[in-house]
Amino acid sequence: MDKLSVHYIQADLHWQSIDANLASLEEAIWHIEGHSDLIVLPEMFSTGFSMEAQSLAEPMNSRTFRWMKQQAAQTEAMVIGSYIVQESGQFFNRLFAVAPSGEYHSYDKRHLFALAGEDGPYTQGTERLVFEWRGWRICPMICYDLRFPVWSRSVRQEDDLYEYDLLVYVANWPSPRIRAWDVLLQARAVENIAYVMGVNRVGLDENQKTYPGHSAIIDYTGKPMAQHEDMSAIGSAILDKAMLRKFRDRFPFQVDADNFNIL
Repeated sequence: MDKLSVHYIQADLHWQSIDANLASLEEAIWHIEGHSDLIVLPEMFSTGFSMEAQSLAEPMNSRTFRWMKQQAAQTEAMVIGSYIVQESGQFFNRLFAVAPSGEYHSYDKRHLFALAGEDGPYTQGTERLVFEWRGWRICPMICYDLRFPVWSRSVRQEDDLYEYDLLVYVANWPSPRIRAWDVLLQARAVENIAYVMGVNRVGLDENQKTYPGHSAIIDYTGKPMAQHEDMSAIGSAILDKAMLRKFRDRFPFQVDADNFNIL
């Protein structure tokens, strides 16, 4: 597929209420008009950004995961978002990318936000994820990962200069640092010559943190294709791989990129 129809759900999350969040997000998903190939939800979409991992974590294949499978099957789109998972006695801020068939990929947040104490209850991820969906190579990441360009870098492959076509960030990114979010999303698109989706929440949580949205879909030149600020909203765009390839062929900056390995 040269075209990929993508949507994000920018939502005001209910604090630590899994049932309420799944219900409201399901309603939002059903307001998506037309065909979608990819639906992206915020970070910790079922609870808000909580450090109460002990009481909120779910084992694999539990309620939230089954809900994601149901949404993917009903919409015939891949659904992406992160929530709190318990596995082998550890807690993870884990992102899932769930296909309509029920097949899935997962990624554990690499950069835990120590300023909020996330590095206390949660275990750090160790591996990046790049997978293919409907002919597109997608690299999903979580919130604070955005600040670390080496982790996000499209690494040159043996048979291709580019590792992925679409970089996705799910987030709970607060108001005081929202300019960094805006600037870094555009920077990741430009430096990797890739489409970027950044999906943030809105509203006020129980820790009195405000979240202003600023979810966006950005093209490979750094130009926003869709964006929403301080409101619950659905954003969408049609990504065009033929145009991406044309730009990469015309401006093959990756030829001059530094070679490195992530340890």
